[in-house]
Amino acid sequence: MQDIKIGDVTITSIVEREGPWRKPKDMFLNYDEAVGAAHLAAMDPVSFDAASGKMFITYQTFVVRTPHHVILVDTCTGDDKGYPAPMDFDKSPWVEGFRKAGLKYEDVDYVFCTHLHIDHCGWNTVLRDGRWVPTFPKAKYVFAKQEYLAWEAAEKAGDPRGNVFRMNCLPIVEAGQALLVDDDYMLDDLVSLTPTPGHSPHHCCVNIFSKGQRAVVTGDMMHHALQCREPEMSTIFCTDPVQAAASRRGFLESVADTDTIILPIHFPSPTAGRIEGDGTRFHYRYRHK
Repeated sequence: MQDIKIGDVTITSIVEREGPWRKPKDMFLNYDEAVGAAHLAAMDPVSFDAASGKMFITYQTFVVRTPHHVILVDTCTGDDKGYPAPMDFDKSPWVEGFRKAGLKYEDVDYVFCTHLHIDHCGWNTVLRDGRWVPTFPKAKYVFAKQEYLAWEAAEKAGDPRGNVFRMNCLPIVEAGQALLVDDDYMLDDLVSLTPTPGHSPHHCCVNIFSKGQRAVVTGDMMHHALQCREPEMSTIFCTDPVQAAASRRGFLESVADTDTIILPIHFPSPTAGRIEGDGTRFHYRYRHK
């Protein structure tokens, strides 16, 4: 993704992995092969790899540079976490991308997590001397409070996903670097949250406003452009698939046919795009410049 300017704000992508990843039938609940194939055939070719039958899925972090702060939105899977395949891929591209962006860990002022799944909070921490510590020593980490509490409760109840909480989230709170906020939190007049629950208990999108322009980092509110064509189609990873679909449709209706730039974490390069209305469906139009 090329750097994007939103008024006085610059947004840069740091990619951890990219390329074909999953077949739609393995990703989406109640996937209809015939309907999906028709949609995919009409889409921008960056969306789908016909040779493998897999969707192009990217894992990336967005660096948001405002006149006041350096902000990261979502931190991919991170290193040394011991995740099994397929999450055991090489993480060095993220480190190299961070360096190429001209950043040091000490430069980051805030880390926003749209939600606390494995692939959105991994670089929150690094392993040093056998313990997990915040990667960004001067940053405040912004977690939706109810999202954090939901995963804390799951960890205490023995949910196997609690390991992600213990590695990526709890050390931030223990270090005194966490901000547990409401789902509609505003950092300032440039950066704020919009609640879009369903994929996770309290998933949020991150809004960037400057000089009358808007961009939205949509996290996992949608994973692929197929979900614009079929907004009711949620993933196997959603906590509440019905609520996820309602959040997605409501969001798409709110931004359709506007100049809002959409930044979905998992959409492949060029990633950024706009939403175009099409009756009860929508098109995702990539920004190829």
